Amino acid sequence: MSIGNTLVNWKGAFVRILGVAAKPIRDAQGQGGVVLEPYRGYGSQSEVFLIGRVFRQSRHNPEAGHDNLLGHLRDISRRIVRRSVPGVAVTARFYGAEETVATDRDGYFRVHLALREPPPPGSSWHTMDLILDGSHRTQAQAQIFIPPAGCDYVVISDIDDTVMRTGVASKIKMLWRLFIQDAESRVAFPGVAALYRALHGGPSGNQQNPMLYVSRAPWGIYNVLEEFFDLNGIPVGPILFLREWGISWKSPLPRKAEDHKRELIHNMLDLYKDLPFILIGDSGQHDPEIYRKIVEEHPGRVLAVYIRNVSRSTKRIEEIEALAKVVAQAGSSLLLAADSVAIAEHAAKIGLVSPEIIPDVRAERASDGEAGARRKTHRLKRSTPDKTMEAVSQGELKDLLETGPEGAPPSVVVEPEQNENSPGHQLRR
Repeated sequence: MSIGNTLVNWKGAFVRILGVAAKPIRDAQGQGGVVLEPYRGYGSQSEVFLIGRVFRQSRHNPEAGHDNLLGHLRDISRRIVRRSVPGVAVTARFYGAEETVATDRDGYFRVHLALREPPPPGSSWHTMDLILDGSHRTQAQAQIFIPPAGCDYVVISDIDDTVMRTGVASKIKMLWRLFIQDAESRVAFPGVAALYRALHGGPSGNQQNPMLYVSRAPWGIYNVLEEFFDLNGIPVGPILFLREWGISWKSPLPRKAEDHKRELIHNMLDLYKDLPFILIGDSGQHDPEIYRKIVEEHPGRVLAVYIRNVSRSTKRIEEIEALAKVVAQAGSSLLLAADSVAIAEHAAKIGLVSPEIIPDVRAERASDGEAGARRKTHRLKRSTPDKTMEAVSQGELKDLLETGPEGAPPSVVVEPEQNENSPGHQLRR
C-alpha cells in the first residue's frame, strides 16, 4: 500500500472516530443552550426508573454542516465546553403518574416513579415525557423498558470484557478502546450478538426477556455504546453505569465504586422479584466476587452464572473457586466459558434458549475469525450440591482450569445434578 493511500485511510478513520464522538451533540434533545438528555430507563408494572442529565452547550450554527472534519471538530468543541446545570427541576410524566426532581451538582437527575396503573400491553418499550421547568423550558422523550408478562428470566450482563473487548485488566488498552476507537471497531466477542438475541428471545424466541447491561465506564461514552450495540445487532436494553467518574484536574482518577455494582443488581432483584436471573461477566476483574455475594444473599434466584474465562492467574482462580462453591451450594450452574458457543450450548441444555440457535452462534463466531476447532467443555458435576461443593474444595476445578496450552483457558461447567428443587428445574416446569 502506498504512503498516499495509507494517509487517506488514516484520515478516513480519524474522521469516523470524530463523527462518533460528535454524534451525542447532534442527537441531544435541545437546539443549544440548555439541553435535556435522558438515558434509556427500565421498570416493572408498578414502578419505573430513569437517569438523565441537564447541561449547557454552545448553540449550533445550522449553516456550518456536520459530515466533514471541521463540522465534527466544531461539535466536539461544543461537547468539551459543556457545563452541568445543577439544581433545576425536571418533571417526568408517564401514563398518568408524575414526579418532579432536581438535578445534582453534576447536572444528573434520577426519576423513580410509582405507577398509578399498569402500562398498556402490546409493547415492551414505552415513552416517558420530560419537561425542564424554569426559564430554559425544554422538552424531551425517554424510552422505558418494561418486560412483558410472558418473559422467563432477567439477564444482567457486564459490558467490559464480556460483550466487548475493552481490556479492563490493562488500563491503557481500556482507555484506548473507550475513548479512541469508534463504535465500528471490531471489538465484540465473536458470537455474543447471536447469543444475546437468543437469551432475549428465550426458549420460544419471542419472550423479550429483560437485558440489563452494566459497566464501569462513565456516562460520557453512553452514545458510543448505543451505536456499538446497534452496529453489532446486540439486543438493546438499559445500559446502567456505576457512577459518573468525576475526573478533573484536581482529581484525575475515577471515583471508586466497589459496592455500586452489587447494589445495582440487588435493586434489580427487588424490582423483578418474581423472576429468576442470569448473571454474565468475566474473570478479569471483580465479577466473580460480586456474583458470589449475589448468589449467597439471594439463594434460588440465580439460574446460572456465566463467566468469560479470560484470566488464569492464581488469585483469579481462587475467586472463581469461591464463586463455584456458592453456586453449587445454591443448586445453580456456573460455566467458565472459553467462548460464546459454550454458553449457548449450556443455556440450551438447561432450557434457557432453544437448541436451534446454537448453529447461529457458531456461524457468527466463525465469521468473526474464530473458525478453529473448539476445545471440549469439561464438567464438574456431582449428585448433590454438597458433593459438588466438596469436589471444588478438593481442587478439582483448579486442576481443570490449569489444563491445556497457555493462553487458552478451557470451558468448565460446575453444577450438581438437576432435581426438582434446583433453579433450572423450576424454570423448565
